[in-house]
Amino acid sequence: QAAAWLGESGMEASEYLRMVREGRLSTVDEPSTGEGMPNTSLTSWSILINRLRRSQPQAIDILSLCASFAPGRIPLGIVRAYPQAPLPEDLRWMATDLPAWTRALDTLVNYSVLTRETRGPVTSEEAAPQQESIHMHRLVHDIVSRLTDGEHRDAHRKAVRALLAEADPGNPTDSRNWPRYSELLPHLEPSGALRSTDARIQTTVLNCLRYCDRSGEYKAGTRLAERIRGSWSGFMDPLSPHMQELTTVEGDILRRSGGFREAYELDLARRTLLAAADHPDELGDLKSKICIARDLRFLGQYKESERLQREVLAEAQSLLGETQQLTLAARHNVGVVLRMLGRYAEAYEQDADTLSRCENILRPHHPSTLNSNNAVAQDLRLLGRYREALGRQEANVRLHVKILGPQHLQTLYARSQLALCRRREGGFKDDIGAVMAGVLDHLEQAQGRGHYLTLSAVTNYANYLREHGDLDRARELISEAEAGYRALLGPAHPVSTGVLANTALVMQAAGERTEAMTMLEAALAGLTAALGPDHPWVLGCALNATAARNFNGRVSDAAELSRDTLRRARHVMGPEHPLTMSCQVALATDLRGLREIEEAGKLEEDALLTLTRTLGAQHPHTLSARQRNRPYWDFEANL
Repeated sequence: QAAAWLGESGMEASEYLRMVREGRLSTVDEPSTGEGMPNTSLTSWSILINRLRRSQPQAIDILSLCASFAPGRIPLGIVRAYPQAPLPEDLRWMATDLPAWTRALDTLVNYSVLTRETRGPVTSEEAAPQQESIHMHRLVHDIVSRLTDGEHRDAHRKAVRALLAEADPGNPTDSRNWPRYSELLPHLEPSGALRSTDARIQTTVLNCLRYCDRSGEYKAGTRLAERIRGSWSGFMDPLSPHMQELTTVEGDILRRSGGFREAYELDLARRTLLAAADHPDELGDLKSKICIARDLRFLGQYKESERLQREVLAEAQSLLGETQQLTLAARHNVGVVLRMLGRYAEAYEQDADTLSRCENILRPHHPSTLNSNNAVAQDLRLLGRYREALGRQEANVRLHVKILGPQHLQTLYARSQLALCRRREGGFKDDIGAVMAGVLDHLEQAQGRGHYLTLSAVTNYANYLREHGDLDRARELISEAEAGYRALLGPAHPVSTGVLANTALVMQAAGERTEAMTMLEAALAGLTAALGPDHPWVLGCALNATAARNFNGRVSDAAELSRDTLRRARHVMGPEHPLTMSCQVALATDLRGLREIEEAGKLEEDALLTLTRTLGAQHPHTLSARQRNRPYWDFEANL
């Protein structure tokens, strides 16, 4: 700063130092900033600002306006981009006098007060006004705020609020608008936008919060939601449309960041207020039910969630019609809860219908359409249609990267699903582990180690490592996942219980057969109590328990459980599903152990023929059955 001052002013260094020592031209009363900034630095700045007041007062206007933004990147170009915005009298020249604007900015840049930046590609010699930004360091911003005239600060903050509203693209669901929202977001609080009673500015505040939700900026979104609620609660009706929308978006952010219980309590509080209101609010009631149904699903109450989701869908169709996004979201949520209930065929039909509607109404590149495509691919994989699932998910991941970017949470989830598709399809032996490890690293960077999607990636990678013989690392990861889910969901949640089955498989592979059997029997009992005997998770856990019984010499008990599990699997999954085939191969193994060779041979032969026809002769499942390896089931921890 001193170097820039000396270079621009032509003043001798000795004169500059004398002025600093004497404190001449200082407008500062305090001896220091209270933050370690010496008085001499403030004096140096006061010298500069007083010189600018005489030689370039319009530069002081810009500095004074910048003090009403947050430090760092300031989208100052919005002053010129939206000349219709109401500016106070002393700032109106900024929108109309381009030469003066340019001179003032050049002066500030030359004195190193700020630097110019441009957002996005510049296609002409001059950046579009909305792309024009400056950068002001936090310490410079603090000093400028102290030294510029604060007399007009309230008016300038009001002007900044109005400019932020003008610059709001109005659609935070469109990823093309995210760079703009990321620029607006830091300036909401310094400008006083969070305390504004202007409906248009409140809409901009909510759109910035929606951007946090849509873009995966959950930490920033959680902080922003808390500050908005703290401000609005002082003057806004808790059942006003804006306050209800705040609750909806805040609940979404809490759920997506793993705060399931907090989201449920927030949504229940709104439900209580709606129930006690003097006048019915059909739309508010519908949105409240949607949120609570999601909460119940994350909390493991799948049947109650399905009941409420179907009620929500019927109400959305009646109140809004078939083409509204809220109705499409309700359709999607029904598919999700059907999948959690293990009703994969129904989930596929529901998700395929939702996807078709999203493609027609929202178009193929909309994030909700991409998410529906994720659901369809997952359904296909869970139905054992591995090649179809893989082909669909490969194309879907490419679209995710193009539309949302490679690091978006939904993209990382899509990549994780793609890795599972490749593993199940069986044709990608070399790179799956590296892909899983890469996705896990990115999820950890984006959301932390305890996020539910990170824990899911930890679980999947641990299963892969166990299958490929790295038992030490697999045990380490699966223990981490088990503890993580227990902390996140509680020990009685179906997902927390299901992860125990994976822990038991690691123990079994390590030769700890008695301990593995005890854990598998406990997991089987817990899942059966929570989900009923016919849920695919229960059937898979039962398959693993049959192996544990066999390995521990309880062959007759193993055969009894294998026969019952096969019967249920045929009924629930169908006679040709890979899980059904695994149950059939397991029963054949147990029967062979009981010397019931003829029935065992018939079951084994039929299973091999079916696997060859449905998956192919070289698929890992087929090869494993032919080699008479005992089949097992991996628990996929999905929420």
